Amino acid sequence: MQLFDTHTHLDAPQFDEDREQVIARALEAGVTKMINIGFNRETIPTTMKLAETYDYIYAAVGWHPVDAIDMKDGDLEWIASLCSHPKVVAIGEIGLDYYWDTSPKEVQQEVLRKQIGLARELGMPICIHNRDAHEDVVRILREEKANEVGGVMHSFSGSWETAKMCLDLGFHLSFGGPITFKNARVPKEVLEKTPLDRLLIETDSPYLTPHPFRGKRNESGYVKLVAEAAAEIKGIDLQELAEITYANALVRFGIV
Repeated sequence: MQLFDTHTHLDAPQFDEDREQVIARALEAGVTKMINIGFNRETIPTTMKLAETYDYIYAAVGWHPVDAIDMKDGDLEWIASLCSHPKVVAIGEIGLDYYWDTSPKEVQQEVLRKQIGLARELGMPICIHNRDAHEDVVRILREEKANEVGGVMHSFSGSWETAKMCLDLGFHLSFGGPITFKNARVPKEVLEKTPLDRLLIETDSPYLTPHPFRGKRNESGYVKLVAEAAAEIKGIDLQELAEITYANALVRFGIV
């Protein structure tokens, strides 16, 4: 069985003491491919280093909405230059975050629009971060013609109505640890309705740790717990769920 963790942050400082062991445990759990996310001036270089060090780690590079206020024109050019690297498979994570009050909404929206434009110019899929901004995210995706490249709604947390709009735009929905939480009714219901060919799984490690390790540091190997929960919700066996989500990720990110 092969598993694909489509969203992880293995370069995070939480892994500084045992990064190699964490990666080894992921491989032991059947995780044969991972996408590490570089999302600002500090994490893009460390993400690229991981992707260049490990054959099975790929990179997404972009500018996170929380850091939008710090983005300069040169940073967009930097991201563009990195997209020609063979291990860079997406622009992300990009989007809107109305929970953390660090960048003004209008700045976040401008940075998101610029990066969607870059993705369309380069023909790259995008990885969308959306926190408490469902309406604006969908509106901007439509206005900027993000359907031309598609991508992934990372750690999807919206309603089925929002999910349908994202699916109509050609996006995949990715689910992580929250689908293992006892009281997480909405993400479970959305996952249940999501077409199998649009389903992805992730950890977002070291965050959003699945049950029974909730409250502790997450790691890529725990994507197997997400897969088990997703298989149960979809009413299929784990092997089938793993095969489907693995194949979906290869297609979505253009990995041969």
